[in-house]
Amino acid sequence: MKILRFNDDRIGVLKDGDRVVDVSGAVSYRAEKGPKRVIEEVIEGFEDYRETFSQIVNRENGVALNSVKLLAPIPQPNKCLAAFVNYLDRPDRSPESLTIEYFYKCPEMVGPDKAIELSDIPAVTVFNPEAELAFVMGKRAKNVSQADAMSYIFGYVPFFDISARGLTRRTMFLGKGQDTHAAIGPWITTKDEVPDVHNLTVKSWVGEEARQNYNTKYMAYKIPEQIAWLTRFVQLCPGDIIATGTYHEGLGPVNGGDVLEIEIERLGRAKFNIKGDGPRKVAKSGAGGQAPAGNWTKV
Repeated sequence: MKILRFNDDRIGVLKDGDRVVDVSGAVSYRAEKGPKRVIEEVIEGFEDYRETFSQIVNRENGVALNSVKLLAPIPQPNKCLAAFVNYLDRPDRSPESLTIEYFYKCPEMVGPDKAIELSDIPAVTVFNPEAELAFVMGKRAKNVSQADAMSYIFGYVPFFDISARGLTRRTMFLGKGQDTHAAIGPWITTKDEVPDVHNLTVKSWVGEEARQNYNTKYMAYKIPEQIAWLTRFVQLCPGDIIATGTYHEGLGPVNGGDVLEIEIERLGRAKFNIKGDGPRKVAKSGAGGQAPAGNWTKV
C-alpha cells in the first residue's frame, strides 16, 4: 500500500497508480491530534487500519493523482538520521574499510513540489543533492538484533540529503543540517510491496540532466545492520526516517531555479524546486571560481 498526505492534510492511498483515495475519515480526531501525530498513529497502528483502508479503496474511485497537492508523507519525524559513506562506490572501498556512522538532519521534511532553500554562505562552494533510499520505522526499537530488524520497518520513501560542500567537518550542522535540506516523497510504500529492498534502482535528475543512477545492492551496511547498530544507542520510534546513504557517482551541483527529481524503483518519483542565490552568487566572487573562505570554516 502507498500512503500519502495531500491537500489540507488529508490521508490518502494510491489506487491503480494514478488515483488518490481519501481515507482520512478512518482516523478520528485528526484536527485535535495534528499532522505529526496522525501519521504516526497510522504507521504505529497500521495493522488495525490496513483492512479499513483497503475497504475504502475498493469501494471508492478516488480522484486523479495530478489533481491533488502532495505533502511530505511524514511532516516532522521525531528523528531523521542519515548514513555517512555507506556505498561501495570506489574500488578501494569494502565493508571492512568503512565505519558505520550517522548524522542528524533537520526534522522538518520538505514535500513534493516544495522549495529547498540554498543559503548564501561564503565558504560553500557547491550544494549537492544526494538521492537516497530511506526507511520508515513502524514501531519502537531499542537493542534490536539483525535477525529481527526488518520486522520493525513500516515502509520506504525516496529521500534527498542536500549537502553543502566546502565546509570543514566541524560544521556538520551547516553542511548537512540546514532547514529544508531533507526532502521526501511522493509517498510511503509499505514494506510488503518491496520484495528486495537491497535491489532497487535509484535515479535523480536536475532539469533534463540525468545525474545519479545506481542500485541499492551496493550498500555496504545493509538495513538490518543499520537498525541493529543504531538501536544500541538511540530508541527509534514509529515514523522515524533513516536515510541509508548514497552512491556518489553522478553527483553534481544545484542552484536557484533548478528542478530536482528523484525516482526509486517501486517507490515512486517526486520533484522539488531549488531556491536561493548561493553558491552561484558566491562562486563568482572567488578567484578561479572558488568561494572565499571567510570565517565560516572556523565555526
